[in-house]
Amino acid sequence: MMDHKVGTREEWLAARLELLEAEKELTRRSDEVARQRQALPWVRVEKEYRFDTDDGPATLADLFRGNSQLLVYHFMFGPDYTAGCPSCSAIADGFNGSVVHLANHDVTLHAVSQAPLPKLQAYKQRAGWTFPWASSAGSDFNYDFRVTHSADEWRSGSVEYNFRQMDVRPPASGEMHPDLIGLAAGVGTDWSTYRQQGPGLSAFVLDDGVVYHTYSTYERGVDAIWGMHPWLDRAPLGRNETGIWWRRKDEYDRH
Repeated sequence: MMDHKVGTREEWLAARLELLEAEKELTRRSDEVARQRQALPWVRVEKEYRFDTDDGPATLADLFRGNSQLLVYHFMFGPDYTAGCPSCSAIADGFNGSVVHLANHDVTLHAVSQAPLPKLQAYKQRAGWTFPWASSAGSDFNYDFRVTHSADEWRSGSVEYNFRQMDVRPPASGEMHPDLIGLAAGVGTDWSTYRQQGPGLSAFVLDDGVVYHTYSTYERGVDAIWGMHPWLDRAPLGRNETGIWWRRKDEYDRH
């Protein structure tokens, strides 16, 4: 039996009205943060990045697909991965339904990964996804936007990620949490190969033929687009997480 307070409808309503004020304040604060996000200065993208897409070679400007705004999800799928990151996969499961609405609001949603295009296409077919997904193989794109790190950076213990220096190597003892070992094994690699990649989201605008970088976020900054989390936050037991419980959608025992 679950251990939770039980009350009357009157007690529930009083507590709910108190919570409503907190939710309204959170909404107002979220709106203010969104305004700050949109007020960031734009930075001109000087490099000519090249991508492999279903339609052939493309530039960053081509990824806009006729719109003036581009949202790139940096999907963790390295060249040596045998499958996409389970966490990124769970996030991307929500993309298909949003793409058409965003496209009709002058925004293109595009995933980008460092793995070669045939790997992405095969995994996309497995997952039943239709959103656009480009390979940045052979390009500096992932490195410049700090979602891929070289082996030398990784070994040095000083990786720039989420606007700070981090050490993502295993502890000196060599003992790693089983969840982390499982994540790496789930994409067919070891931790050092797996964690050369990182998730993130970057935004761009195309103005008078010039591409500008407007925003990037990493780590829990991508929580807002992970569709299942807002649902769980409103479920009776919340996220109720004990480790990494999610799987690729075709790997659950039941669906």
